[in-house]
Amino acid sequence: MTYHPFHTFGADRTGRWLITCDHAQNFVPEAVAGGDLGIAPEDMARHIAFDPGAAGVSLALGELLDASVVCSNFSRLVIDPNRGEDDPTLVMKLYDGTIIPANRHADAAEVQRRLNLCYRPYHQEVARLAARREDTLYCAVHSFTRQLRGRDPRPWQVGVLFARDERLTAPLIALLEAEGDLCVGANEPYGGHLDGDSVDRHAIRHNRPNVLVEVRNDLIRTEDQQRQWAARLAPLLEEAARLAQV
Repeated sequence: MTYHPFHTFGADRTGRWLITCDHAQNFVPEAVAGGDLGIAPEDMARHIAFDPGAAGVSLALGELLDASVVCSNFSRLVIDPNRGEDDPTLVMKLYDGTIIPANRHADAAEVQRRLNLCYRPYHQEVARLAARREDTLYCAVHSFTRQLRGRDPRPWQVGVLFARDERLTAPLIALLEAEGDLCVGANEPYGGHLDGDSVDRHAIRHNRPNVLVEVRNDLIRTEDQQRQWAARLAPLLEEAARLAQV
């Protein structure tokens, strides 16, 4: 069976938005360590391997915004598509207290093999869809864990990450805060820019208005929760674009 490192949904939709989910799956291709990175199933089900709930939110957003959606089909522990090719955390050897045995001795040749197998085809598809129209609006969807091991619980329900371009993020943060029942993180639970990350690669370098939304993963465990969050976010994204006049 041919392995496909991404799935595209709604490729023929005509809306301006492009939705991406870099960490949609915890799948390990057979061509990488025989499909097993050597960590326990319960760790593969944690946030270290993918962004739980983010794919469901992305797909529902795509329906509501008439937007194409691109989801990765490989675990971030195989190779992280939200890192630049020269980023030292591209292939993680230790993540949130868990050692990744199949990555401990991954040399430069193995990293190149994973780049060609997974990372580059995924980004080629995102680049293709982003370039279809000049007025593309780019929305990356992620999720984050409520608490890292040994750390304090995170208070935010949703975070909006940004770097040099705040055309969409500033109004979206204001709109989310105006909802009145959310703890909104601006560049929380972490900063919004790494050179070569997905937003940098596909939006900032092309001057495309962009936003990265992080939803706390305990709030999007079920399909109903994922659809509820998408239904909440979709009109706010549209209003943010209207306010930004982009």
